[in-house]
Amino acid sequence: MSLPSVYTQVYGQIPDFFSKLQEGQAPTTFTQQHLKDIGFASTNHRAFIPILKALGFLSPSGAPTSRYLAYRDKSQARQVMGEAIKDAYSDLFLIKTHPKEVDKELIEGKFKSTHNAKDRPAELMAKTFFGLLALADIDHSPKPQKAQTEKESEPKGDDTAKQPVPELKTQIPIEGVNPSLHYNIQIHLPATKDIEVYNSIFKSLKEHLLG
Repeated sequence: MSLPSVYTQVYGQIPDFFSKLQEGQAPTTFTQQHLKDIGFASTNHRAFIPILKALGFLSPSGAPTSRYLAYRDKSQARQVMGEAIKDAYSDLFLIKTHPKEVDKELIEGKFKSTHNAKDRPAELMAKTFFGLLALADIDHSPKPQKAQTEKESEPKGDDTAKQPVPELKTQIPIEGVNPSLHYNIQIHLPATKDIEVYNSIFKSLKEHLLG
């Protein structure tokens, strides 16, 4: 959990300041001289540096981070700021998922209780927070990668992968046993009272099959 105590008295210039970050290259180290170089020469502007550090835009030594560089891409700047303030002011988002100006007293009270701040500093902390919030998309979250199902993992166009593997059966001969063949012959005898007909059928069987 986190709740920084940084604030600026010129919170109304927060949009202009962050817009300037997107116009020029990131310095090797973000110093007070760099602040002057980009048009923020007042002593009140110096508070922007600790604000950048609280948001994770600068390292403790003042070097721009990957978050700073990502914010320079205007197409994703609001999402980057949303992630930054949710990280830096996570205690406030535990109180209100979507803080609004109508929650001003509640937000100020949180700064007072956490940092033992007086009324004016707590008010400026809250105004600084809302100034940053206006630049952020706090509802954005990266789309989770779709889990690859077993069906999707199968190679397309390969029908052989879907065919069942035939079961191979091997017959092993039993030693000492000779194979033999058995025939089952069915003979349909004609309906007749002439005994010679039957005699000739059985005689033919004996000669051709049993002989």
